[in-house]
Amino acid sequence: MHTFPPTASPLNNPISILLVDDCPAFRQGLKSLLEFHSATNAIQFQVIGQAASVQQASSLALQQSPMLILLDMELNQESGVELLHVLSTNAKTSKVLVLSGHEEEEWVFKAMQAGAKGYVFKHHLSLQLIEAIQVVMQNQIYLPPEVATRFFQLFHFSQGQSMSSSPNIHLTHREREVLYWLVQGASNEIISQELYITVGTVKAYLTTIFEKLNVTSRTQAALQALKLGLVST
Repeated sequence: MHTFPPTASPLNNPISILLVDDCPAFRQGLKSLLEFHSATNAIQFQVIGQAASVQQASSLALQQSPMLILLDMELNQESGVELLHVLSTNAKTSKVLVLSGHEEEEWVFKAMQAGAKGYVFKHHLSLQLIEAIQVVMQNQIYLPPEVATRFFQLFHFSQGQSMSSSPNIHLTHREREVLYWLVQGASNEIISQELYITVGTVKAYLTTIFEKLNVTSRTQAALQALKLGLVST
């Protein structure tokens, strides 16, 4: 099942793919899966590169210009969201499909907000990967059916609310900095590093921010921040 059904005829040209995951065994398994489908189906896949870090992936993406990038959201100590921001600026012709073990709504929202065209849970790869690739390569959005409805409810909420009717919320300069990094998808550890404060201090700021925004989760805080124009992406 997918969010929007594909409407075009089968994809005749080989799809060039860059694999980005910090686990060599997973990349090899993914490559084998794609090769198997190429041998048994009309759609052809060509893995033109593999990367384990943001730097490797961004360099290969610029050099090879793959049609599709299959991206994990966690690359050792780096974030797939960081790479998505880089690609959205420097490799705009490459579509990105996220393959992640994280099934929480906030991870899906972070990826899609940062420019991903689709999101597949890793334990569903054998059932959903090929369908997801077809959907994404036809300029449509693919999301796991169990999160699609909730995601679009959140998306339309964040896009559809009028800023003029929003309450006046005062945040300190530091609170806005913490909120900015939260919207970027940064963990508490990354926020602490970026702002040179402790993780405990980050948590304290988040507690205050949640109270001021009247929310109870990071995803809700990110939505409110964007809706109210408190931060820019």
